[in-house]
Amino acid sequence: MTNHIVHKEVVTLDFYKPEYKWQLENYYLPQEQLKYTSLPLDAIAECEKEAGCHPVVILFHHSPAGFFVLHEWEGVKEYSDNRDAILLRAFSVHFSFQGKGIAKQSLMLLPSFVKKHFPNKNEIILAVNHMNKAAQHVYKKSGFKDKGLRVMGKKGELFILHMSL
Repeated sequence: MTNHIVHKEVVTLDFYKPEYKWQLENYYLPQEQLKYTSLPLDAIAECEKEAGCHPVVILFHHSPAGFFVLHEWEGVKEYSDNRDAILLRAFSVHFSFQGKGIAKQSLMLLPSFVKKHFPNKNEIILAVNHMNKAAQHVYKKSGFKDKGLRVMGKKGELFILHMSL
């Protein structure tokens, strides 16, 4: 498999809209990735029950190729006392789109997306499982920093990563 270089204009971020639902119904992740994240439609259902939860679709050539949730204070408080932080969670790229640089490009777009839609936020944080080396690598290459904070999660130790805005 060759690595494709993804140009900025083909990867964009958009808040979830009902018209994306049918394209997310066949979203596939292998079991070894699913143990660390949620499928988009499951995460969206959770967001409907929680305040300050914002599902976001990663678009590749205007079609959903990935997904994540931005969660305000209710999500953040488990990992940080910074009320001006926002939590990135449930991040994934559909299996058939992996290896094209879409994850990294979407994370590079994330700071400006957060600044535009959540101007009062000064930090993005995330929790990544200590066993999920591939995700840790992508997050760190995209500008997230490990300040040494650890939290015990349902599936083991979590590394809390930070990105200042």
